[in-house]
Amino acid sequence: MSKAADFVSSVYQAVLTRNPGEREFHQAVHEVFSSLTPVIERHPEYAESAILERICEPERQIIFRVPWTDDHNHVHINRGFRVQFNSALGPYKGGLRFHPSVLLGTVKFLGFEQIFKNALTGLPIGGGKGGSDFDPKGKSDREVMRFCQSFMTELHRYVGEYVDVPAGDIGVGAREIGYLFGQYKRLTNKYESGVITGKGIGWGGSRARTEATGYGVVIFAQEMLATRGSSLDGATVLVSGSGNVALYAIQKAQQLGATVVSASDSQGSVYDPDGIDFDLLREIKEVERGRISEYAARRGGRSQYRAGRTVWSIAADAPADVALPCATQNELNAEDAAVLVKAGVRAVAEGANMPSTPEAVHTFQKAGVLFGPGKAANAGGVATSALEMQQNASRDSWTFDYTAHRLEQIMTRLHGSVRQTAEEYGHPGDYVTGANIHGFQLVADAMLAQGVI
Repeated sequence: MSKAADFVSSVYQAVLTRNPGEREFHQAVHEVFSSLTPVIERHPEYAESAILERICEPERQIIFRVPWTDDHNHVHINRGFRVQFNSALGPYKGGLRFHPSVLLGTVKFLGFEQIFKNALTGLPIGGGKGGSDFDPKGKSDREVMRFCQSFMTELHRYVGEYVDVPAGDIGVGAREIGYLFGQYKRLTNKYESGVITGKGIGWGGSRARTEATGYGVVIFAQEMLATRGSSLDGATVLVSGSGNVALYAIQKAQQLGATVVSASDSQGSVYDPDGIDFDLLREIKEVERGRISEYAARRGGRSQYRAGRTVWSIAADAPADVALPCATQNELNAEDAAVLVKAGVRAVAEGANMPSTPEAVHTFQKAGVLFGPGKAANAGGVATSALEMQQNASRDSWTFDYTAHRLEQIMTRLHGSVRQTAEEYGHPGDYVTGANIHGFQLVADAMLAQGVI
């Protein structure tokens, strides 16, 4: 083992010791560090200035109590988090996740990924993440409002358009963003549009922001396929999830000529060999906030609901060309990956954050499947959030087409940068290595320039 490899390994072991029990955070750090030995060999100044050690330690971690009252006057207590991880490139930027699974380690893993994802966009934004173990499912609008107001009552002390700019994530959509922004405005007596992104179009939001993450992952997949003389036109695509990212990945893939045959939620999946009816799925999930099982019942025809089964199991029975995991972390394991490879999948692009286990990634890469990691493939959402910040700063409003065009430019440029970096370091076609190294170097160089802080 080289001196640089020994150094990277020793820093990783220190991360394990300092952050016990935070397995998702460990996984995210290991995934980045696995690419960095040649970088340290080429740039020993990174080791000399303890860049690795500093980049793994959040600049600030905020944990707070969130008390709220339900519609029956029962008091509930949840826990709120905001991890402000790295501001070398700009104000902290990252979503808020409301889900029962949210723990500090979850938020740290997401925030760590966000550092490099945000850097890859080429826009001036740092990395952060936040959320709560609150579950908005089954809650009335008034209950969600009271929770969001309590959450922002504490969080507002730590955010601002030049400090930290939250956005939505799992469990935090347009409704929640509205309540959060309203409470911030009430507490600060300022109409500070740039303090949060994902806002409504009529009050500072960006056209195409809703669609951006899903559109971006499909654009990235299309760019990967183009390197092998292929495209999404005529392809059969498997999409997991049915939230914001999955919905608009389905729409964009269909616009490019693909047939998307699946969607899912936490209770099961649907298989529709004739192609997902986007309008029906959006009505069920975005408007009615219903379950995926309702899709098959209302769609009819050859559509099937598969209770308790993932979309990846579909590949055991039918061929597929492209997979877009858009649900949640570690949803796609090595066994799933093997099924997808056998089914003929040529490309995988991650719409969710770290949805593929390390073993699954290895399986794809060993089989020669094009693999776009989340920190690159799903960067379109945060890129468009940064565009929303630009519009807010200039008191401007752009058209959908203009914003979508900017998104496509960013994702195309991002793909090219990642691919070029992979080639520069002797790993052509390895988007994991390219994304890790390019994102890391952008942040590391800024940290060097700003001194030991």
